[in-house]
Amino acid sequence: MRFRTARLPIGISGFGRAALMALLAVLLPAAAAAEDGWPSKVSAKYKITFNGFDIGSFRFDSNIGSRSYSLTGSAELSALLGAFKWTGATRSSGALAAGEPKPVDYAFDYKSTSKKGSVAMSFSGGRVASATVVPPSSPSKRTVPLTERHLEGVLDPLSAVMAMSRGRQDNPCVRTISIFDGKQRFDLELSYRRQQNVNEAKPSGQPGIAFVCRVRYVPIAGHKDNDETRTMAANTGIEVALRPIPSANILIPYRITIPTILGSAVLTSQRVEITTGMRQIALVH
Repeated sequence: MRFRTARLPIGISGFGRAALMALLAVLLPAAAAAEDGWPSKVSAKYKITFNGFDIGSFRFDSNIGSRSYSLTGSAELSALLGAFKWTGATRSSGALAAGEPKPVDYAFDYKSTSKKGSVAMSFSGGRVASATVVPPSSPSKRTVPLTERHLEGVLDPLSAVMAMSRGRQDNPCVRTISIFDGKQRFDLELSYRRQQNVNEAKPSGQPGIAFVCRVRYVPIAGHKDNDETRTMAANTGIEVALRPIPSANILIPYRITIPTILGSAVLTSQRVEITTGMRQIALVH
């Protein structure tokens, strides 16, 4: 198996690599299998703020067939009066087995003011078959060893969202998602915190509540045993508010909050368009 790893850049001052990948894993709305009567398409736009200031946006699209799926996302960030810029694009495709995502290919490309790089993975037989992350990093004694066992039964960050979108609509906050991002094997553990009202700019006819889940990042292997990782793992303030959409039988992330030592990053849904059968649902927040 071809396997190379590297350290990804810090996307926003105070954000580590783990925060970026955890963000991708909880941010993206996705549809589940069309064979189960779930949406065939979802298109969404989010705004990103840091300490109350607009710093960027995120766009997402999904296309779900009877036996396959494809997901794409793109983000743009700008901070420090434009002195720092970051763009990223991610995509995933795979097969559906009993309505569950089985990834085949995953890619993530990024470019910042001073760096650029990429992640590419392939899957086969329910495990990671190859992974390439560039630029390569230097070996470190502080890196927790990654073994073949860690590459089994995992999802890439985008496919993980498909699994997340299939949660119970009466309480989607009790679950653990196993993820491999090309370098790190980690879990995202969700637990219930509260409910909150959803503000709509245009009535959609959908219930106006969201379940606020605590999201805990649990590093398992491939990460460096350092202060950055320990701080991220100890962060109890990460939240995702999941809004049930009964008419489409999915859950949509309404708001994501990630506190850091320098302040909080918040991602808020602006518009989500869902196609299910011959019906379209528009959520405007």
